[in-house]
Amino acid sequence: MAYAPYHNGQLNGRPRIMGAFNEKDNGHRFEFSARPADEQAVFAPAYPHQVFVGPFGQEEVRAARVLKTVAYIVIDEEADGTPVVEKWAIKNHIAYREAA
Repeated sequence: MAYAPYHNGQLNGRPRIMGAFNEKDNGHRFEFSARPADEQAVFAPAYPHQVFVGPFGQEEVRAARVLKTVAYIVIDEEADGTPVVEKWAIKNHIAYREAA
């Protein structure tokens, strides 16, 4: 399981956590948020999300594009700067609601 090291009540300039999903093959749970605009402009602009992948309490993230049943996760960068992407089948995708 990889949860964000903060919650939406304590953002302090960090992006709002948008939701969570389970990776289908192993069942691991991941939370995700929007990527900061400055990071997205520099590398992999087609991947608007960041998935939290580090141990609880650590902010280790991967750029991603999270859809309803699949997530495309950037795992590396080629020598020419293009992203290396893994396709994950996902299940139990939920979107967190924004506070009213």
